[in-house]
Amino acid sequence: MNLINMILAAEDPIKMVGIALLVIVILAVFVFLMLFLKFFRLWLQAKLSRADVKFSELIGMWLRKVNTSTIVISKITAVQAGLTLSTRDLESHYLARGNVPNVVRALIAASRANIDLSLQTATAIDLAGRDILEAVQTSVNPKVIDCPDPQKSRGTIDAVAQDGIQLKAKARVTVRANIERLIGGATEETIIARVGEGIVTTIGSAITYKSVLENPDNISKSVLAKGLDAGTAYEILSIDIADVDVGENIGAQLQAAQAEADMRRAKAEAEKRRAMAVAREQEMRALVVENESKIPLAMAEAFLKGNIGIMDYYRMKNIMADTSMRDSISKPKKKE
Repeated sequence: MNLINMILAAEDPIKMVGIALLVIVILAVFVFLMLFLKFFRLWLQAKLSRADVKFSELIGMWLRKVNTSTIVISKITAVQAGLTLSTRDLESHYLARGNVPNVVRALIAASRANIDLSLQTATAIDLAGRDILEAVQTSVNPKVIDCPDPQKSRGTIDAVAQDGIQLKAKARVTVRANIERLIGGATEETIIARVGEGIVTTIGSAITYKSVLENPDNISKSVLAKGLDAGTAYEILSIDIADVDVGENIGAQLQAAQAEADMRRAKAEAEKRRAMAVAREQEMRALVVENESKIPLAMAEAFLKGNIGIMDYYRMKNIMADTSMRDSISKPKKKE
């Protein structure tokens, strides 16, 4: 405030310009001291570690809202491990929302294991959403994948041999990450699905379940020979059958179900024929009733034309009564 008052109170223009320059210089020195105190520790760490991080680069990263501590410590780690990484590359990967420390650790691990991994490939894998450090560790130390995944399925791969016996198998797949195919390559789920499909196909092609139980290694050999790791981010090293259990007799169940279906179909056909017979019987009865209803008319016409006499009619009635009596006598009486 005193400097501002001095500038306003000064009447000489040259004096006013001098005082204003003095104020600007003082403010610049103050800002420089603040920034120097803010970044001095990081700059000193980089200097002592021969990381070659300039003070101007620290200020530029601060203006671009980059975490200077992350960049400097990552570069120091890389230099100490014998890697040559530029500050600009690390900063650009940070601005792309990448995991800079994870990439640096992956590059160091790859360098120690003599794995050819460039910064461009590592950053691309990291930006693709893959864990590059885990990929390098898996490439050095292969991991075992349970097939099927016990957390996402019932725990066994069920298949039926040609004799109808169900087998329940478990497999363990040893894989190693393939850095070259990590971008765009399929994940563990694809490996599990392909191995499960191969096991089902191999068991299904077996003539009897006993041959599978005798030589379970034939399953792993057959599945491994199909090249199931094509297009995936992993390389299958081995497929081991951990367990094979005998399940249900699916063939017998299918035969029983087929027999039950055949029986129901036969019953349906018999019921259809019975219904048709009943309908035919009712139809014939209707014809009999219809024809019986025509007898009185025929008799009346015969009386009118004189073709039959009254004595002939009574003689016919006596014969009918005698026939009805003989039928009643011949039938046994029902017990009460």
